[in-house]
Amino acid sequence: MKVCPAFALGLPFPWEPRALFFSTEAVGLQADPIMFTKNKGFASCSGLDTLAGKRYTDTKNGRLCPLMLLSTQTEALGSLYGEPETIRMLAKAGFDAFDLSLFSMFSDPNYPMNRPDFRDFASQLKDVAKDCGIVCNQAHAPFASSVGDPERDRAIFQSIVQAMEGAAIVGAKIIVVHPMHHLSYRTHATQLMEMNLDFYRRLIPYCEKFGIQVACENMWQYNEEGKRIIDSVCSRPEEFCRYLDELDSPWIVGCLDVGHTALTDEDLGCYIRQMGRKRLRALHVHDNDLRDDDHTLPFTGKIDFAALTSALAEIGYEGDFTLEADAFLLRFPKELVPEALGLMGKTGRYLAEQVERAKPVEE
Repeated sequence: MKVCPAFALGLPFPWEPRALFFSTEAVGLQADPIMFTKNKGFASCSGLDTLAGKRYTDTKNGRLCPLMLLSTQTEALGSLYGEPETIRMLAKAGFDAFDLSLFSMFSDPNYPMNRPDFRDFASQLKDVAKDCGIVCNQAHAPFASSVGDPERDRAIFQSIVQAMEGAAIVGAKIIVVHPMHHLSYRTHATQLMEMNLDFYRRLIPYCEKFGIQVACENMWQYNEEGKRIIDSVCSRPEEFCRYLDELDSPWIVGCLDVGHTALTDEDLGCYIRQMGRKRLRALHVHDNDLRDDDHTLPFTGKIDFAALTSALAEIGYEGDFTLEADAFLLRFPKELVPEALGLMGKTGRYLAEQVERAKPVEE
């Protein structure tokens, strides 16, 4: 059965939410099995401004459930084509949303988000996305969040705040902000926790002002002597949970970087279950060889993605499915990037659908 909101075709608007959907076969229409699109002459069901931002579909049991949005970062494509064209390419490749990468705020003084008119640039990106029928579901603030020099750290903080405002204008509901971890985690874990609790608390007033949540992320550090990756802030689920519980704010949530869990020898499924649905609100999904932070496409490395999808389904994960696998795209000549992007979209959709199919049916 194919379904879509009844109001998309101007049909009567009933009060019962589940009655907003109808079978396309029942009214003799041909439609995309997942959603109607503007290109087919119908209203889009994929935006964050419709039904809490979720597309809806029928399940194998005939019940209706929200589908997570499929998203990916803009970093690599943005460097090749610019953000506006990147948004158009992601829409064409079948993504519902994009994760706005703002890393260039620290590497390029002339990056538009650094300029006095950054709000105009953010509004332009929102308009491009609207025209394409996709949304900005989340963003990634520039990093590192600290270097240990008070004057520079104050400037970094102000840049992060500006990134929050810009991302909110584009439409992001969450922005990932790395924790401070410029000190050796092995010898300064307690000090880093104190610093980070203060750091995130100072961001909360800006979350409230701009209407955007900040997501902390699990990190890693590199041991130069041993030439290997070691633990850092929130590498372990117990600490990540403690951070979020200590902060105890609806504005500060968790983003699980799937690749990072593999690099610090964590059991992915256990990590997700320990965080639970309340804390875990965003994802960075990518693959690696368990040794280096490759940020490549799922199924091209060694991470167990069955463990990911089953655990997300088990906790009833309610966030979006966001890829952070840009290194995969950069392996290809520019002429082949659109085709590679298409494969990335299909891979992400496959994994997102695995999560949805495995979720228990709500009574």
